[in-house]
Amino acid sequence: MMATATKKILNFPSPAERDSIIGADGGLRNVWDSVRIVAPTDAAVLIQGETGTGKELIARAIHNQSERHNAPYVKINCAAIPGALLESELFGHERGAFTGALMQTTGRFQLADRGTLFLDEVGDLPLELQPKLLRVLQEQEFERLGSTRTIHVNVRIVAATNLDLLELVRQKRFRADLYYRLNVFPISLPPLRERAEDIPALVWHFVHKFADRMNRNIEVVPEDVMEAFQAHEWPGNIRELQNFIERAVILSPGTVLRAAVSGLKPVERKPQAAPVPVSALDRTLADAERDHILEVLRHSGGVIAGNNGAAARLGMKRTTLIYRMRKLGIEQKRVSAAMAN
Repeated sequence: MMATATKKILNFPSPAERDSIIGADGGLRNVWDSVRIVAPTDAAVLIQGETGTGKELIARAIHNQSERHNAPYVKINCAAIPGALLESELFGHERGAFTGALMQTTGRFQLADRGTLFLDEVGDLPLELQPKLLRVLQEQEFERLGSTRTIHVNVRIVAATNLDLLELVRQKRFRADLYYRLNVFPISLPPLRERAEDIPALVWHFVHKFADRMNRNIEVVPEDVMEAFQAHEWPGNIRELQNFIERAVILSPGTVLRAAVSGLKPVERKPQAAPVPVSALDRTLADAERDHILEVLRHSGGVIAGNNGAAARLGMKRTTLIYRMRKLGIEQKRVSAAMAN
């Protein structure tokens, strides 16, 4: 039986994007709503998501839906360029600014003037370069390496990362002020394992893309193959799915997609925790502490001090336990009387 799927495509003005972003009425519905809200503004956007979830496509969509769509869209991967060269790539340099600087170069900020600069993998930005980036974001001005002349620009920033920037801030590896300046409007991309409803459309998109490129005519994706695609965890997300489909198309000389799905592992679903009784939810922390102390006192025969006393079992000093008992309204005499009965 042939699996059927309707291609779900974001309503972008660009035909190229209409072919590359899928899921507006599926798993990316909330993401696309956020894009439509923030795109007309000049606010900085921070796109967060696992590797391979399509962060760059969303960044380009924000640019194309903005009033800057006719201006340059410039991108730079902060993890792909050595730290010593990244400053020059971002801000440019003058001739003779350093060894090997044989001519003046224009940095990405200046190239993106009046347009959008996409900072991919911004979490890998060297700590020593972050103050200069913060200044550009706040003042829209900078100096090239080896120059004292201030250059003014009008650039919108869209950044992306697969790292937890807030955790990097806690570890002193990312400046807090820069984080909050980038995080004006956060957008979080869901991993592919949470977008199972989008997988059939993505599969057909990549099948058609690679079949056309290889002059193949694939018309059928077996139902069991599509089910295996939807059940797999896809740790590499869309990029992994794309590579898998390309390999499958190479191995499919006929009209049916041949995919080695035996190597795909289904997502392990964690069992749902048993519901907590309403009565337990209504208890206060003091109620729980009181019940626990009473239980320990029963097991210790009402004895508080000593190696086998309640204080030792609770891991606290005798005086501390007596204080907690008084605060919780537990009277030692009543406990001893209850033990005797």
